[in-house]
Amino acid sequence: MNKELFAAIESLEKEKGISKEVLFEALEIALISAYKRNFQSAPAVSVNIDRETGEIKVFSQLKVVENVESDQQEVNLYEARVYDPRCQIGDIVEMDVTPKEFGRIAAQTAKQVVIQRIREAERELIFESFVDRTEEIITGLVRRFEQRNVIIDLGRTEAILPIDEQIPYERYRQGERVKTFIVDVKKTTKGPQIIVSRTHTGFLKRLFEMEVPEIFEGIVEIKAAAREAGHRSKLAVHSNNNDIDPVGACVGPKGSRVQAISNELKGEKIDIVKWSEESEEYIANALSPAKVASVFLNSENKMATVVVPDSQLSLAIGKEGQNARLAAKITGWKIDISSETQFTEKSLSAIGLSDESAEVQEVITGVDSAENEPVKIKDETEAVTGEVNEKVSPDEKAEEAMDSATGPEEDPERDD
Repeated sequence: MNKELFAAIESLEKEKGISKEVLFEALEIALISAYKRNFQSAPAVSVNIDRETGEIKVFSQLKVVENVESDQQEVNLYEARVYDPRCQIGDIVEMDVTPKEFGRIAAQTAKQVVIQRIREAERELIFESFVDRTEEIITGLVRRFEQRNVIIDLGRTEAILPIDEQIPYERYRQGERVKTFIVDVKKTTKGPQIIVSRTHTGFLKRLFEMEVPEIFEGIVEIKAAAREAGHRSKLAVHSNNNDIDPVGACVGPKGSRVQAISNELKGEKIDIVKWSEESEEYIANALSPAKVASVFLNSENKMATVVVPDSQLSLAIGKEGQNARLAAKITGWKIDISSETQFTEKSLSAIGLSDESAEVQEVITGVDSAENEPVKIKDETEAVTGEVNEKVSPDEKAEEAMDSATGPEEDPERDD
């Protein structure tokens, strides 16, 4: 019996990964439950299993009295002193009440409790192994589908990929191996519940960490990321080493690194831009692949007005505003995009002018047409007004020319 007990415990330890001590404690609790149910014992009962021999002992705490009224709770002084020679009336003694055998019902009860305790211990073990792995990528097999949710087999347990965490239009097949991002690990009555995602921004970051050694080593740092899963993403990167180009490191030779990540995300387009401490430069980079002419900042409202060449307007805004939306997310600025023509008209309208000459537009935009470098103008209205005030009307020029030709006006009353 004892050999069988030890063999069973060792087998469970290897199979479930649960320590022997946990299993012994579970077995002791199970035997207490079985004993109380079948032998009407006193409330205070304990079971001890010898860790060396496997011998099982049941002990009951009884009160020492002169006249015993309840065999389940009391013991007379004579019997009590067999176990404790120094006990007195009123003391509590612990007596061995181990029955010769628990019987079939007791054994069945013990078995059920042991199984339950093993399940609880196994669930706790699984929870502890996954709770520290949140925000990590894990690979599993697609097991089944439940109400549009995908159940991922992780080996010892399962994870749930909810419908709102799935990449749009992505299809999953049973037995397919898939990478997911652990979002949350919860304790439930049915065991640990692991929620995973393929749309989370953290999934994109972790994929780059796995694919780009410079990011994993900390040479290149991901400063910000934004995703519209299945369509487009933007990643702002910065290099802590001046000799390493952060964008080039992420793109990889012939685009191999970013292409591998894009393939994992089912063809999602990924824009990698260079992060900068200068907000104007950072915002201009964030709107890549569009080229930016000028950036004007309103720090109080965290608002940026971006001027782009007329030919770059649709590219800067993107399909259904996607490019501008993602740029706003990674920079933290509200971005208003205008073409050079639109910005010129708005600026002239603001000061009551309608002249759209190249000279006035150059002053308003603050950029030469041959260059597309971002320029910050603190007060473009003053610049335009100052330029316009220097202009002289044609009538005033004609009057000045006539005065210079005729000389000073003669006094008709002057006597020569």
